[in-house]
Amino acid sequence: MARTRFGIDRGLTARMFATMFGLGLLYVILGGVLLALGVGAIFVLAIMGALIFGQWWFSDSLALGAMRAHEVSPEQAPQLHALVDRLCAMADMDKPRIAIADTDVPNAFATGRTPKRSVVVVTTGLLRRLDRDELEGVVAHELSHVAHRDVLVMTIASFTAILAGFLVRSAMWGSMMRDRRDQNTALLFFAVMLVSILVYAISYILIRALSRYRELGADRGAAYVTGRPSALARALQKISGDMAAIPTQDLRKMEPVSSFAFAPAFSRGRGGLGLESLMSTHPSLEKRLAQLAKISTELGER
Repeated sequence: MARTRFGIDRGLTARMFATMFGLGLLYVILGGVLLALGVGAIFVLAIMGALIFGQWWFSDSLALGAMRAHEVSPEQAPQLHALVDRLCAMADMDKPRIAIADTDVPNAFATGRTPKRSVVVVTTGLLRRLDRDELEGVVAHELSHVAHRDVLVMTIASFTAILAGFLVRSAMWGSMMRDRRDQNTALLFFAVMLVSILVYAISYILIRALSRYRELGADRGAAYVTGRPSALARALQKISGDMAAIPTQDLRKMEPVSSFAFAPAFSRGRGGLGLESLMSTHPSLEKRLAQLAKISTELGER
């Protein structure tokens, strides 16, 4: 990863590494079980490689299409481009493409297979609601995702869960193709089913944890680059409050990119260890605000 001024949170990095290691270990175990059952390794690897490559390669086009967002030039959105130019200069990073989605949902997201192919998308609802400092904080948050290649990280991690679901079907097919007169076939079939379901469930939870770490890291990076964590905190509070007034039909338009959005379209509740918190792609508002308040005190912001 190219060095930028977004900095590195070593504790956060360690947690992300541990999460990804856990995902990889689950994949290795599942792969070993399936190979032992006679599922063709070349077939499994070919399908896996094709799917993950396609998801990664076309990530920007897929996200833009899902949100019906359009790229804008400096002439079309001079103030937004000037804000991004300033942040990229402060962070010492290449400028991504800029796009706007015409929706009243106040949100933003970044996607793209590499920093040079990345695009930062903001909605018209976000532009209408935030002042310059608040918008700067949100865009800096998205640029932090770009700088740390979070799209690539989440694509690889998410594919582990997808792979588990795909491989269970391969395992089922392989089991059925074995000697049907074998009395252990049914027992073997259900054992593979159970292992695959457990692997999928655990990997799903780990992916959600990784996503929450990713969001906290982006908040932290944005706070340090702008030097105004309070502005980002105000933006979070405004967006979270305004989401309640947005029609559910409009909120569902954000679902295809919800895991990459600045704020979740649908709140998953407060912090803690409940099921909703484990399944959420974003940390609770309270946890994000607490981190920003701590950074604000550290920077001596007034």
